[in-house]
Amino acid sequence: MNRIQLEHIIRAASEIAADKEIVVIGSQAIHAQSAALPAVAFRSQEADVFPRNFPERSDEIDGAIGELSQFHQSFGYYAHGVSPSTAILPEGWQLRLVPLVNSNTGGATGLCLEPHDLVLSKYAAGRAKDLDFNLALIKQRIVSRDQLFVLLKAMPLDDKAKSVIASHISADFAAPQS
Repeated sequence: MNRIQLEHIIRAASEIAADKEIVVIGSQAIHAQSAALPAVAFRSQEADVFPRNFPERSDEIDGAIGELSQFHQSFGYYAHGVSPSTAILPEGWQLRLVPLVNSNTGGATGLCLEPHDLVLSKYAAGRAKDLDFNLALIKQRIVSRDQLFVLLKAMPLDDKAKSVIASHISADFAAPQS
């Protein structure tokens, strides 16, 4: 998925949910950044979203423009309606959301996770694809090691889980940059 496709999803989700603010919490949130993005940012067909003011309407989004919907079949990408608690995020993440609004979003605003919050949520999920995504963002210098460690302290995780994430961060920043 690319930025224009994400903007389309924001516009469509906003219309379905009757909410002008759509929160994007998955990997596609990175498209709100103006920096050049690594190839991994374009691999996913889905955007994880929920209406900020009516999160209970996520199911409506999923039904109308979700996986295997007519929307998905027509465009090749789709929205996954999720809950605000789907991702494990550092305290204060809502204050750091990055707005994505332009003529393509039809007056709606996509509120996208700030890259450091996004990366930490991916470390918390811990799937191989999430760790690959994080490494690509680190190699592209989209996130900083110091800021990740600052926000890691605000993650709602026990010390053992934070230690595992800290090890991943250190290893990823020590990996050769290409």
